[in-house]
Amino acid sequence: MATGGRGAVVAMAAGSTLSSASVTLFLLLVLPRVSQAQTFFFSFRQPETCGHNQYFDISALSCVACGSNQRQDARGTSCVCLPGFQMISNNGGPDITCKKCPEHMKGVTEDGWNCISCPGGLTAEGKCHCPTGHILVERNVNGTLLSQATCELCDESENSFTVANALGNRCVRCEPAFINTSKSCACSEPNILTGGLCLSSTGNFPLRMISTARYGELGISFTSEWFAKYLQSAAAACWSTKLKFIAASYDVRGNFLKWQTLEGGILQLCPDTETRLNAAYSFGTTYQQSCEIPVPKILTDFPTPTFYDVYLEYTDENQHQYIWAVPVLNLNLQHKKMFVNKDSSSGKWLLTRRIFLVDTLSGRENDLGSQPRLIRVATQISLSIHLVPNTKNGNIYPPLITIAYHDIDIKDPSSQSVKVSFSVTYEMDQGEAHVQTDIALGVLGGLAVLSSLLKTAGWKRRIGSPMIDLQTVAKFLVYYAGDLANVFFIITVGTGLYWLIFFKAQKSVSVLLPVPAQEKRFVTYVGCGFALKALQFLHKLISQITIDIFFIDWERPKGKVLKAVEGEGGVRSATVPVSIWRTYFVANEWNEIQTVRKINPLFQVLTVLFLLEVVGFKNLALMDSSSSLSRSPPSYIAPYSRILRYAVSSALWLVIGLIQIVFFAVFYERFIEDKIRQFVDLCCMSNISVFLLSHRCFGYYIHGRSVHGHADTNMEEMNMNLKREAENLCSQRGLVPNTDGQTFQIAISSQMRQHYDRIHETLTRKNGPARLLSSSGSTFEQSVKAYHTMNKFLGSFIDHVHKEMDYFIKDKLLLERILGMEFMEPMEKSIFYNDEGYSFSSVLYYGNEATLLIYDLMFFCVVDLACQNFILAAFLTYLQQEIFRFIRNAVGQKNLASKTLVDQRFLI
Repeated sequence: MATGGRGAVVAMAAGSTLSSASVTLFLLLVLPRVSQAQTFFFSFRQPETCGHNQYFDISALSCVACGSNQRQDARGTSCVCLPGFQMISNNGGPDITCKKCPEHMKGVTEDGWNCISCPGGLTAEGKCHCPTGHILVERNVNGTLLSQATCELCDESENSFTVANALGNRCVRCEPAFINTSKSCACSEPNILTGGLCLSSTGNFPLRMISTARYGELGISFTSEWFAKYLQSAAAACWSTKLKFIAASYDVRGNFLKWQTLEGGILQLCPDTETRLNAAYSFGTTYQQSCEIPVPKILTDFPTPTFYDVYLEYTDENQHQYIWAVPVLNLNLQHKKMFVNKDSSSGKWLLTRRIFLVDTLSGRENDLGSQPRLIRVATQISLSIHLVPNTKNGNIYPPLITIAYHDIDIKDPSSQSVKVSFSVTYEMDQGEAHVQTDIALGVLGGLAVLSSLLKTAGWKRRIGSPMIDLQTVAKFLVYYAGDLANVFFIITVGTGLYWLIFFKAQKSVSVLLPVPAQEKRFVTYVGCGFALKALQFLHKLISQITIDIFFIDWERPKGKVLKAVEGEGGVRSATVPVSIWRTYFVANEWNEIQTVRKINPLFQVLTVLFLLEVVGFKNLALMDSSSSLSRSPPSYIAPYSRILRYAVSSALWLVIGLIQIVFFAVFYERFIEDKIRQFVDLCCMSNISVFLLSHRCFGYYIHGRSVHGHADTNMEEMNMNLKREAENLCSQRGLVPNTDGQTFQIAISSQMRQHYDRIHETLTRKNGPARLLSSSGSTFEQSVKAYHTMNKFLGSFIDHVHKEMDYFIKDKLLLERILGMEFMEPMEKSIFYNDEGYSFSSVLYYGNEATLLIYDLMFFCVVDLACQNFILAAFLTYLQQEIFRFIRNAVGQKNLASKTLVDQRFLI
């Protein structure tokens, strides 16, 4: 009755919900019928509250003491023997008996039933402890207990590849990921250990680990330990995409042999490691392999031919597996005595399916057991894969195997060899890319024409000639060459970066690199860009070394001295001569800043070379999908893409160059040395102004007239002058009173230019500075007189003495600054434009850094594209930099000496 009542209660509890009143009624009705010997009220305990020497009795729901020499087990619901005690009996649960082990056998076996001597230390449980990589052996193969346990080292060599399991009692084979990646049971650098897998750093490895789990319904985010440990490895494993080619092999009699994967070098005659051989089927990796095989090895390895039908295994959207027969383009196939498969038109091809690698059987003469007279070898095997246009999921057309056989006449096998090759190429239709490139070239080329026309118009205004003549056309073409070079540079760098970023960063294949035959147009653009940029560079170089320059000395004589009269034996009063050393000093400083740049060319070349060769950025140019900067020696190294080499080297060159320019402008010039502004200060301290004409009627003026009246003084007075200037106790340095403007762009009138030319012609007509010592006295005196005349004329011009050749000062309009030309012509008066940007540096290397940087970059890239050698490209780039710098300085010195009457020997 009690049992039945209890069953009814269970049924009710399972099928309905009782109210508190129902429960009370149930207790009043049922409990009186239950025997008083049965107890239904217990003291509630948790297993965690039991002591170390107690266990939780699940029937009594209470803590019970363990027996002697016992303690609570790991679950807390039973008892185990203390360390150093063996188990004598076990009747289940806590009913066990323990006995202390003897002194010479303090260890306990793993099952706890026996005492044993240990080879090393003991664990906290009293079991024998073995080092990492070892397993504990306690019994013989037949189960007999050893008197002393042993620790056996698992064999991690290539013969076994075994390690200890998690329990440390058995040697098991290493994780396949370790063996495939590192050929060992250890995951050593540069390989990456994550999620229990050893992954190659050269593959598609997600560097960023995402471990945050978000539950949008609850609005909760936290770090998932599972994601942190295993998500990265799972993603990396999913990204290892391989093409699954299988082959049905047949013997010479047509008997089916087996199905086999192409991995392991089935179709590759050249021997290599398995890793490099299997790289041929890594999707997106361009593969090239070639070697020379001795004929005796071929005869030994291929006594009879094996035929293969190759298939591509794939899975459809419903996860159904299929195979696709791969067609074969046999270049040796003849139809009507014509090699139809060598035709450029695919419509005339005759495709087959079966191939073989070596035939040493059909070339045997008279006796099948004799050495073959002829053998036929597949010397070229190429697997080409075409990407479906506009695909986002890596869809491809059926692959095509192209094979070429070569017949070898066996005469002296020991000295004969055969060259063979195997390649895998990936192609996509480049028609759309070419159209986009042509559009960009047309648009930017049109803008280059407009830019060149504006430059030509500005040049015509600056030379004061309105006529359009042959010189004007030539100048336009030179300007257009420079602008078009920039267009080619922008297009090639943009194209290269496009392929670099989108090919290397894609997760599912949507673009493939152009094959070498498709790179010809790109290489042509690079070559044209370099040639045009070289023309622009030479034009600027010639323009800089042919400028007109004169140093105006404002210093005036200080009194008179008695001077002996040569040939008369008497003396007479003469004006104290003004020292020429200040002019020589300023001229020498001008000579030094002619080739000053905003970057350090040697640092630029060495840094780019270091990043490419040492850091490993050159590995980004390999024709595979990996974006790793390092490659492990055992792995396959794909061939380089010329487009990617150009993109990587251009990007590095521009980044390093821009970093140098920013550092130069923000830090170096502000806190260390600013040679351009220092030159302007030097002119003012030397009381020397610089009058410079880069065009017939246009140039620059640096106002260096000292505010102290003279600069040829002693140290004490010089320091006093500097102190007065620092404390604003004298006027400002500017040409206009109470201003600091010392540099100007000048547009001079034709009358001013004509007067300048008349004096300058006398200065440079018959003598040159290198012949000063050997020239006649009268000629030298005429040159000195012309020098003083020019100095006096330009000084008076600056002082507004010549009203018919006067000038006025104004600011340039914003549009004039942007276009680089002047709207107002200097008809009656010359025009001085305020120039706070020190634009006179445009006649120096300093003001043409962009042109020099791009020219050096393209020179580096052109050499590399030609020889595929970054080290040689860097050496030749730096060499040509030094050569042109030497030419610029040498010719610049000669021009400076001839224009200013400064002895070239004082220019260093």
